[in-house]
Amino acid sequence: MASQEVEVLVVGAGQAGIAMSEHLGERGIQHLVLERSRIAERWRTMRWDSLVANGPAWHDRFPGLEFSGMEPGDFPSKDQVADYFEAYAKKIDAPVRCGVEVTSVRRKTGAPGFHVETTDGDFDVRYLVAATGPFQTPVIPAVVPESAGLVQLHSSDYRNPEQLPDGGVLVVGAGSSGVQIAAEIQRSGRQVHLSVGPHDRPPRSYRGRDFCWWLGVLGMWDAATPRAGAEHVTIAVSGADGGHTVDFRLLAESGIQLTGRTLAYTDGTMSFAPDLRNNIAAGDAHYLSLLDAADAYVERNGLDLPEEPEARLMRPDPACVSDPILELELAGAGIRSIIWATGFAVDYSWLQVDAFDEKGKPVQQRGVSSEPGIYFLGLPWQSRRGSSFIWGVWHDAKYVADQIAIQRSYLAHNEQHALVGAV
Repeated sequence: MASQEVEVLVVGAGQAGIAMSEHLGERGIQHLVLERSRIAERWRTMRWDSLVANGPAWHDRFPGLEFSGMEPGDFPSKDQVADYFEAYAKKIDAPVRCGVEVTSVRRKTGAPGFHVETTDGDFDVRYLVAATGPFQTPVIPAVVPESAGLVQLHSSDYRNPEQLPDGGVLVVGAGSSGVQIAAEIQRSGRQVHLSVGPHDRPPRSYRGRDFCWWLGVLGMWDAATPRAGAEHVTIAVSGADGGHTVDFRLLAESGIQLTGRTLAYTDGTMSFAPDLRNNIAAGDAHYLSLLDAADAYVERNGLDLPEEPEARLMRPDPACVSDPILELELAGAGIRSIIWATGFAVDYSWLQVDAFDEKGKPVQQRGVSSEPGIYFLGLPWQSRRGSSFIWGVWHDAKYVADQIAIQRSYLAHNEQHALVGAV
């Protein structure tokens, strides 16, 4: 079968791929989006049942379409987010082909572009956009061996408490996912231990405005790089139950036992770092610094936003903070399951070009790869703090589409020059 020719091939039809398609289409650039499953598949099948977005509907969306049937301040469910992207793809008439997996991409020899092998035939393409995002391969640290006899799930495989065996649960990771999963399991009547590492803890809202708004007006979404030492710090904020500020002390009051970072497992006993108090204190400092910045913004701009002094009140430290658990015999504590809310790694094994560093991470600047003709989209901090969020990836896609259009103009000039020279 002859290879199909496509000028721009976009791999992945999640939020990044759909955004890319919109901007390419607006520029009249012929392209095709390949998706191995369904549009926004990860929202449907790699999330737990009760998940909602952590940003409100007015904020976490593309500019061209609002969420249907929702108030601006609502937090859409995972299925509503997936439906939104399906509706958006239909709205812009995105050329998406589902059920097709890209298995290999190699630069062509003696000709421009790339040869792409897929489960539905081969393609010859001039430009390729890897829009598969950062959530590709679940990461479970090699801490507890399978021989320990514990049920171990990554947060992407957790669905609801009913899938777990009877008994207690250890949740490792206190970002948005770990916190929400721990609270849900605790409400189901199980004893939960939550391992808390370094984190940022913004207020869900302050002085009548959501934290997404505050980060916007304070210019924090546009930060180009994370602050020193915070490259892998998680954000603890929740859109669950209408949205609320994460308070680890309140979680402890509900019965969840907090620990520091998970270190090691030996003969049935888990050991934890003695850093719980410091991690919570650092999260508090981040929280208070955002309140300070917001207050200064209100005063500087003369805004009539209600004061909220109670937002600065902190609950007393629970016993698990003042007297931290450093070792825990899991069987004795009744723990039979571990949920690892420990993030993801990228997998670009299908992209066999010179575009990666020694650790397998893309070498790119704002999505423009070190390999000419290859582009990336949906990476954390691709251009700014907001890059991996729904609205942020839309703006990054615009920039990448501009760069592709610029390269096309150079090629068009070269072809025109060659024609003139041949006359």
